[in-house]
Amino acid sequence: MWYYIGAVCIGVVAGVLSGLIGIGGGIIMIPALTFLLYFNQHMAQGTTLAAMLFPIGLLATWVYYKNGFVNIPVAMLLAAGFFFGGYFGAKIAVQIDTNLLQKIFGVTLLLISLKMIIGR
Repeated sequence: MWYYIGAVCIGVVAGVLSGLIGIGGGIIMIPALTFLLYFNQHMAQGTTLAAMLFPIGLLATWVYYKNGFVNIPVAMLLAAGFFFGGYFGAKIAVQIDTNLLQKIFGVTLLLISLKMIIGR
């Protein structure tokens, strides 16, 4: 029971942060699933991708769109790239050891963090 309540709470936090500052799946849900629900890295990534199959960002997107902050052609191109890129990335990821995959994920988050803090 608490396990599922935890999953809903992770989803709510990821949703709020996604709508607020555009993050959620990779930066919030994956670490939360590994630390709080004890998923291994592969299970956390697969579960997060499965959650993204549904139109989770639809309402937040609508708010941004109504305020003129959505570039539809670019969003469609990003979605197409993500669709095919996700397939190839997943094919590679399932071949990598869980511990190495977690380290790659952590280094990626660290580099992105530094870039965001330092700026252009």
